[in-house]
Amino acid sequence: MPPRLRSALSAVLIALSCLLVPFGALAAWASYGLADTGRYVTTMAPLAADPDVREAVAKTVGDGILREVDQRMDVRGVRGSVAPFVHDAVRSFTQTRAFRLAWNTGNRVTHDAILRALRAEDPAEEAGERPVTVDLAPVTAQVKQQLTHDHIPLAARIPVEHIAVPVLQAGEVGRLRKGFHVLEVAGFWLPVAAVVFAVTGIALAVHRRRAVAATALGTALGGALLILALTLGRSLTLAGLPADVPHPAAAAIYDALTATLRTTSWLLLTLGLTVALTAWLTRRLHLPRPQRRHPDPTASTPSQPPTPTRARA
Repeated sequence: MPPRLRSALSAVLIALSCLLVPFGALAAWASYGLADTGRYVTTMAPLAADPDVREAVAKTVGDGILREVDQRMDVRGVRGSVAPFVHDAVRSFTQTRAFRLAWNTGNRVTHDAILRALRAEDPAEEAGERPVTVDLAPVTAQVKQQLTHDHIPLAARIPVEHIAVPVLQAGEVGRLRKGFHVLEVAGFWLPVAAVVFAVTGIALAVHRRRAVAATALGTALGGALLILALTLGRSLTLAGLPADVPHPAAAAIYDALTATLRTTSWLLLTLGLTVALTAWLTRRLHLPRPQRRHPDPTASTPSQPPTPTRARA
């Protein structure tokens, strides 16, 4: 193959590889990080101890309790005096082990319900005939069991009712399912294609050290773009939330969910710059030095003309 054609093919393959690096990392994170229930629950578990998240849960649950009390007992006249006690009680509950258990169980149940809908395990959900709902009875049962084990008074009388809470509307399921299937395929093939293009481009290159440096710089650029995208995505996500959603809690959840992708982005940036610097240093160390020309002792030297001598007549 002519050197010019090899260089052109190598440049195209390396450019494609560098272009696929950020998209491959994003697809792999969403496919293998967010779509795995165990990893998702493990990622969300530390948020049960986050002050902003606990305050948001206490406010939401406390407001829900007050609404139920208003509907059943009509205590609107004394709502202002009762509300602080209700919120303080819920806030105290968020600091117990029972709350952490309910938090993990609720996240697991919700994640399982969404995955079943997106993977179309239920024909009714596949047709989009009904929304995705979550039954809170398992969560209530876990909390009741924990409180009973801790000998909390009246814990055994907590009713375990099957309450269906909507998570996804019927019209959103079909649209999200198509994107989820594409994401599952892209999460595997995009990183594989990026590696194959990079290896092939380096193998075809006429100057392989330069090709390695270019691939490393492109990888570092992809990592930097991912970091910038995560920062902009965080700002846009928080700006687009409704006013009644607590922004500090939403920021904590966003940071927890994207922690793995952020680490991967910094790893790509650091690894790419390190490889590029190593390739440049090795090139500087292996530059050919001009050699001094030494006289060859075996080379023949021009003979001097013989000294004239007198001859006897």
